[in-house]
Amino acid sequence: MTTIDLNSDMGEYESEEFLTLEAQLMPLITSVNIACGVHAGNPTLMSRTARLASHNSTAIGAHPGFPDAQDFGRGERRASSEEIESLVTRQLKTLTDVLALDHLTVTHVKLHGALYNLAARDQTIADAVARAVTSFNRHLLLYALAGSVLVECGKKVGLTVVQEAFADRAYRSDGSLVSRSEPGALLKNERQVRRQLREILSGYVTGIEGHRITLHADSLCIHADTPQGVEFVRLVRNEIESAGISIAPVSIAK
Repeated sequence: MTTIDLNSDMGEYESEEFLTLEAQLMPLITSVNIACGVHAGNPTLMSRTARLASHNSTAIGAHPGFPDAQDFGRGERRASSEEIESLVTRQLKTLTDVLALDHLTVTHVKLHGALYNLAARDQTIADAVARAVTSFNRHLLLYALAGSVLVECGKKVGLTVVQEAFADRAYRSDGSLVSRSEPGALLKNERQVRRQLREILSGYVTGIEGHRITLHADSLCIHADTPQGVEFVRLVRNEIESAGISIAPVSIAK
């Protein structure tokens, strides 16, 4: 590993606290995933977040999820391939149209919450997501949980797939993330984050059951709504740079 991307999910909250937090966080990351108005967000917030990203030369991505604002898109639901494909396409179009008003463009797609986790393990859902992205713009990068089903489905249709790991989320021994509804799903102190980051940079992560999981990471995610998020990103940057690894957005496939 010589280069790695740092990404964060934003445009999900309108409070002054979060607007300030995102302004602090944006210069520290290289890619941002903007909510598309379904699980969270709205056109005004999309535009504001995208302008902030552009000002900081941060790559702009779409962050589509299930239409479930009450549960913040974190509750799984049954959906057909056609429904998933339509859901992702509509959200990509929404963000693209908003960005066009400021002459900005989408470079990548990263799913949100339950849709992200479902596509990571369900081939039918992953295929539908890959088809939606390819049909909309085959040059978009597709972010996917490292080693997941979505990685293979994206590659199969010719997309450039960015394999993603999490410095602030606990893993299971099968490579999936521990559900946020369970204790210990979020890593909440610098010692935990530093330990997991060093593992990821070494090509593996340890699940909560104690087993090592081999993984390759092109990008690291730090959540903006994680307690101490800004401090964690600074820690992550210092650790990466100390390891002699460059921090930069992933190149767009042509």
